[in-house]
Amino acid sequence: MTGNVKSECRSWISVHDLLGAHSDASVALIGAPMAEKSLTPGRCDLGPETVRNILRKFSTYDVETRDQLSQLRIHDAGDIGLRTITPEDGFELIRSAVAGETEKRGLTIILGGNNAITRPAVHGMDTPLERTGLITLDAHFDLRDTDCGLLNGNPVKALLEDGLPGRNIAQIGLAPFANTERMHGVAETHGIDVRTLQETREGDLQFILGEVLAKLSVHCDAIFVDFDIDVIDRAQCPGAPGARPGGMAVNDFFLATRLLAAHPKVKAVDLTEFDPGIDIADITALTAGRWVCELLAGFAARGS
Repeated sequence: MTGNVKSECRSWISVHDLLGAHSDASVALIGAPMAEKSLTPGRCDLGPETVRNILRKFSTYDVETRDQLSQLRIHDAGDIGLRTITPEDGFELIRSAVAGETEKRGLTIILGGNNAITRPAVHGMDTPLERTGLITLDAHFDLRDTDCGLLNGNPVKALLEDGLPGRNIAQIGLAPFANTERMHGVAETHGIDVRTLQETREGDLQFILGEVLAKLSVHCDAIFVDFDIDVIDRAQCPGAPGARPGGMAVNDFFLATRLLAAHPKVKAVDLTEFDPGIDIADITALTAGRWVCELLAGFAARGS
């Protein structure tokens, strides 16, 4: 060794080292460990802690793009107390926590938890619903009826009922034999932009995302992205109880994450439906950790 260069055995920086009580950070992270009233009962409430811990395994340097993230700081706002709280009772807790960060940050990351957290998180952007956009990467429409209460299977339906216009919603990665004809009809009736798994495989995913972002940007001031990890092929994502064989390739998921995070109108994102209790060899945990890295790389690209 020469000069003042420190040994990386003593000074290696991980993405986890970027987390802290950084009041002036441009990125915030919130844990939303909700597991109540899920169609796929499990331990999604363990997701936030697991993702934080796995970030210790990730370097801040991307060898492919030469991006260096070590100068980024992430304000870790901690976990919202949701483990034994229903989606109905947790609404204001999540909404206010997300609102408190989105007003100060360029990007707010919400770690779930089941997919019921998406509805209050969208409201937390504090943008009028008619000017709010929603993109979902999900194998499912999440358009189940709400007459049985709020579930991880109906946040998009609940948002429609709240007044979010269907034209402000794009759903990407919908899987065959994982949805119903009625839900598909609801999506079409409301003018939701529907992109199936087959379309993402046969088309240019980058082009599809660009088309969706351009469309929503015309009439939306802020965009929320729900990354339901079960959109990924189950062989590559065993810790997602709703994932199916033939899902999105994990590399396409990472590409979509970076591209979406680079868009200036994307103000908040969530990761949902990760259940560490059924994961195998940390495959899904590492996927979730890489997702955080791709978000940070995309966000950092906004200034380039």
